[in-house]
Amino acid sequence: MSLDTILLAVGPTDSDRIDELAQAVVDVAAPADATVVLAHVFTQDEYDEVCDRLDFDQARDDFDADDVANHHATIRELENVLNEHDVSYDIRGAVGDHGETIVGLAETTAADRVVVGGRKRSPAGKAVFGSTAQDILLSSPAPVTFVRND
Repeated sequence: MSLDTILLAVGPTDSDRIDELAQAVVDVAAPADATVVLAHVFTQDEYDEVCDRLDFDQARDDFDADDVANHHATIRELENVLNEHDVSYDIRGAVGDHGETIVGLAETTAADRVVVGGRKRSPAGKAVFGSTAQDILLSSPAPVTFVRND
């Protein structure tokens, strides 16, 4: 099985694990000469909030979720690391439920691997609050690498 495309999905809580996510992707993408798809998935409320912070007028300006993701600090930090290691990448943004949308992006980008971050949660915490990473692990069309923040 060749490794051509790696989907690195980040969200609003991943800013504290950028180094770990970047290292996990570079370790695999660089030797395989794979392209990394940097994806930021927003819920509708998160998307609206980021657009407001960026002074994007959704009724007037011509932009989409890819443009919003491209302006996000987390994506820019990851871009810097990938550029340092000469790893090619694309940027994708999407609006929707985090888990379902990431799985959809894995399908549409034909990802050979999906990389997601998360934090340790108790089984009761997962049952009560759900787990985006768990949803992705169970539904992804490609193998998933989970990067935990201690």
